[in-house]
Amino acid sequence: MLGAAPLAQAQQTPASSNDAPSYRKEFTYGLNFNTRGGLIGGISVRSTRVLNQDWARFWSIEGVEVKHPKEQKIGTNYGGSIIYHKSNYLYVIRPSVGLQRVIFRKAPDSGVQVNGLFGAGPSIGLLMPYYISYNYSDPNRPPGSSLTDVRNEQYDPVVHRDEIRIVDRAPLFSGIGGTKPQLGAHVRGALSFEYGRYRDAVAGVEVGAVVEAYTKAPAIIRVENASDESLNDRFMPSVYLTIYLGSRN
Repeated sequence: MLGAAPLAQAQQTPASSNDAPSYRKEFTYGLNFNTRGGLIGGISVRSTRVLNQDWARFWSIEGVEVKHPKEQKIGTNYGGSIIYHKSNYLYVIRPSVGLQRVIFRKAPDSGVQVNGLFGAGPSIGLLMPYYISYNYSDPNRPPGSSLTDVRNEQYDPVVHRDEIRIVDRAPLFSGIGGTKPQLGAHVRGALSFEYGRYRDAVAGVEVGAVVEAYTKAPAIIRVENASDESLNDRFMPSVYLTIYLGSRN
């Protein structure tokens, strides 16, 4: 029995060391895809500090574009295209702090680790005007003559009532000087599936949900004789997937 005790203790030592994390800090960056964004929703970075073998705390910052669920692209009579009744882009910066817990730990050099995450923080909305090119030229000009008065302006359903005169969408950052902030808050919950073949590198995917709310509805879509509050949402839940890479030390 005395001879077997050292052997049993030796067998237990590697298993217990496997449970302890071999790093103290982790930094990741990734691409975000979400149900309120475009083809690519945005980007994110996160810094994580290990507290013990099961828990870690993190801070992160995420930048995404949020679209109205009823946005519709249509063609114009001049061969261009616009998003129907869109008056503002909404870009959101989300700084977060939160906690991460290991649900299933992988082997040191292979396998998949599953983590649960919860975080919260402010949402800094940036409403950037959506500009269109509008034809103010004389409608009685000779047929076939060129347009003499085309102006790039933020779409306004009261000013731009004659949709036949909309030429095209103006260049993307035409309205950047008129960007206005709008404050809100968000919470998130997620599961991350992490694969790291090497101790100093990590890769994985994170799947979760974000619940976001603003003090007033961001005016993405505008229609004449309708209030911004009736057309747009203050409360904006979404589901997301983030593909990330990172390093550890």
